[in-house]
Amino acid sequence: MTIRFKYPTMIRFPIKHPEKLTDPTNHYIFILLCFFMLSCTQEKKQTAEEFELKIEQLTSGPKHHFFGYIGQCQTIPWNASGQYILGMEIDTISRMPLPDEAATIFIIDTKDNNKIIYLDKTYAWNPQQGTMFYWNPNAPETQFFFNDRDLETGKVFTVLYDVSERKRVKEYKYADTPIGNGGVAADGSAWLGLNYGRMARLRLVTGYPGTFDFSQDEIAPDNDGIFIVDVKTGEKKLLVSFAQIAEKIKDTDPNLHTGLFINHSLWNRNSDMVYFFARGGWDDNVTSGKRVNVPFSVRSDGTDLTVHTQFIGGHPEWDEGYVMFGSAQGEYGETRQVRYDVLKKEIIEYVGNVAIFQEPEGDVSLSPDANWFVNGYENYETNMNIHTVFRRSDGAFARMGVYNGGYTKNRDIRIDAAPRWNRTNDAILVPGKDKEDETRQMFVIKVIPKTK
Repeated sequence: MTIRFKYPTMIRFPIKHPEKLTDPTNHYIFILLCFFMLSCTQEKKQTAEEFELKIEQLTSGPKHHFFGYIGQCQTIPWNASGQYILGMEIDTISRMPLPDEAATIFIIDTKDNNKIIYLDKTYAWNPQQGTMFYWNPNAPETQFFFNDRDLETGKVFTVLYDVSERKRVKEYKYADTPIGNGGVAADGSAWLGLNYGRMARLRLVTGYPGTFDFSQDEIAPDNDGIFIVDVKTGEKKLLVSFAQIAEKIKDTDPNLHTGLFINHSLWNRNSDMVYFFARGGWDDNVTSGKRVNVPFSVRSDGTDLTVHTQFIGGHPEWDEGYVMFGSAQGEYGETRQVRYDVLKKEIIEYVGNVAIFQEPEGDVSLSPDANWFVNGYENYETNMNIHTVFRRSDGAFARMGVYNGGYTKNRDIRIDAAPRWNRTNDAILVPGKDKEDETRQMFVIKVIPKTK
């Protein structure tokens, strides 16, 4: 069953259990609930200070320019002062890169007519995630992290680069377990290490093709999983192993049929907890058995490894404390934007309503001050990525579409909405395509108060 209504645009409201609406009482309650939600939204729009969204294209062809997938929490493309925005330049985006194809790393100087300043190259990247850029929280004006690969050995490592010195100031290389950055703690103390060779083998879109995989012979190895690396000393330890993960999920998947990999290793804002997905069976070579897709959380000291039975979508984001944003089914089968308490293991709030968040399972991002929330998703009918910006303090919202070139059959090279906030909570970096030459480029959506 589908219910359609207009506010502010046409949306679809799926009902998975229409039999619940056949009872007249339930039917009337449901209709009243819809009108109530819409009236509440209209009242908030009238009383809230209105804002609008404006878009600016930062880069242009003939080459492609992008920052990368949202993937991690608190990934801010701007440096501390807001002058520079990180990005990558590549020649082609029609396929996954070959091992010896480099991407050029640059910064955009927003104070010099968006001039591109080229800095370095990397051989560890893909069209969706980029190279896992992070400005160093302990030196956010000049230093950032990215991943690279040794062309002779195929081993991945992480680089710390300093813009002021125009050089790499540290490389994190581990011969026994070559790993790349999978997320930097907000306090700058550590970064999470992942085996990108294993990821490329088990789900191509998440890894770097042709990268050395040190645990390829085992389904759930005890020497691989999520590592934690001390930024200052480079000391590395295994935070949680695949063997530990397999032990935790054996009750729900006793006959583990395929290799496990990690997706979305997400630090919370306190830098003391990590939320992640243990996955398996996502590659095209798996022809039997079900997919493994289990949410976990773990303390940053390796304790309290916890399985979560409540699934909150594939693209969650940390709120403050131990609460996350995600998506889940509402009372009538509709998908809703939600807040989930990781410690209590329960949904504590439904955010907005179905008129505001039309596709809650999109890419989401929370601003540094935690007051602004953005949801971005692909609209296949319009060939656009639709971004809904929502102000939590009063419920006001606005939308902006960015041309994405339409549906990509090869999902490994798709352009996700991937919104990323700046440090002053008034602009979002997003990917899109130039309508003239169809090249992939970088855009900024600016949040601007409406003048009366």
